[in-house]
Amino acid sequence: MNASGGRYPGWVAGMELRDDWLAQVQEEILDPAREIIDPHHHLWVHGTPEAPAVYEMEALWRDTGSGHNVVATMFMECRSYWDKDAPAHLQSVGETRRVAQMAASAGPGQSKIAGMVVSIDPRLPPDLLDAAIDAHLEAGQGLVKGVRFAGARDIEPEKLVIPGRGDAGQYADPAFRRGLKRFGERGLTFDTWHFHPQNADYLDLARAVPETTLILDHFGGPLGVGRFAGKRDAYFPAWQKDMEAIAACPNVHVKLGGFLMPDNGWGFHQAARPATSDEIVALQGKWYAHMLGLFGADRAMFESNFPVDRVSVSYPVLWNAFKKLSATCSEAEKDALFAGTARRVYSL
Repeated sequence: MNASGGRYPGWVAGMELRDDWLAQVQEEILDPAREIIDPHHHLWVHGTPEAPAVYEMEALWRDTGSGHNVVATMFMECRSYWDKDAPAHLQSVGETRRVAQMAASAGPGQSKIAGMVVSIDPRLPPDLLDAAIDAHLEAGQGLVKGVRFAGARDIEPEKLVIPGRGDAGQYADPAFRRGLKRFGERGLTFDTWHFHPQNADYLDLARAVPETTLILDHFGGPLGVGRFAGKRDAYFPAWQKDMEAIAACPNVHVKLGGFLMPDNGWGFHQAARPATSDEIVALQGKWYAHMLGLFGADRAMFESNFPVDRVSVSYPVLWNAFKKLSATCSEAEKDALFAGTARRVYSL
């Protein structure tokens, strides 16, 4: 079994967890009693034996136990722990099996992994697709709630820290769409992540599979590097229109977070100190406001995307930012954004 899926080689190893760097920004925990379900985090071992970058249960618990009331989380596939000796369509089952084992280790006072979104290629032939679903459901011990097979792809992959693995025309592929329909029939959701130039392709996909619950990760991937360096404000109106069209698809839900990755271009991962919650609100507030206005609390949920966004911000500061960004929401809306929507959409 290979513990390193290699999605972020070098970058994570170089950054490590940088606890001392993150500790430079300390904030009082806002609204500490509010229940949180973090619907999007990873677990992994990356890097090299000489310089491993490990984010597993102890690291997760240090973050989720750092002040906010995080009662549960959801693991998101990240090509960790794949079983390279298994048939190709079953290799990702190794990740599901290993994470289920880790989830069972939670003790009193520690946040529970309440669900998993696993990796299955929707384009598999129908018999292999069902076999893969069955294998993940068995290995997940009741935790498997959905599937992700990300479509992220860009014409300048060399400019990106995390260039993605999507194939050309992936969202339009009839086999891909057939697989998504099958996920819906099997009671599974479908997450995906891509970059903002792909939003029109995602819109077509969402319209093609209305019977499947879709979750769009990370705002549709606004880029701020390469040809988009310094140009987020220039394309913001076009992004707004993309999101308006996507929001018209009632099967689409969104995760709000994952917007502090290096490729988003904010630069905090290279700064002398990490982001503060006020800086996040000032820089990103209009993006969050637009999504909340379109999707509402019943179709949106805050996400940490840790440890990826950990290169820019600490866990307590990030959730403080979310609480500030939702300050004008009603109590019922806050309950949904921080826990209720994730609980309902993923059947936790």
